[in-house]
Amino acid sequence: MNTVMDRAEIVLWVRHANGRWSARTVWVVVVDGEAYVRSAFGWRSAWYRRVLMHADTEVEVAGVRLSVALQPVDDPELVQRVSGAYWAKYGLSWPGPVESMNGREAAATTMRLTNVGQVSQLPA
Repeated sequence: MNTVMDRAEIVLWVRHANGRWSARTVWVVVVDGEAYVRSAFGWRSAWYRRVLMHADTEVEVAGVRLSVALQPVDDPELVQRVSGAYWAKYGLSWPGPVESMNGREAAATTMRLTNVGQVSQLPA
């Protein structure tokens, strides 16, 4: 099966106020069967700020773009578990970037991908 949650990274498309779309490759991790992403640059990332303003958002996997929603996570225990998932998935290959992704600023941007059920089965 080829799902969003099986991927090392996904392309997140976010619509600008003027209707233009921009793409950003992000790492995706899974905790308790749900997918999570973070902004590596915290609040400084324009895509993250647009998502918080309810911009249309899509994910692209295997050449397929589908609408999703991102929901901010404010539960500290869940944020810690997501940090653990980043270490488990990426830590051996990318310890420096993972340290950054688990830093205070980036961890504060943890978001759950919702409506992922709609994108669960994608072509290889």
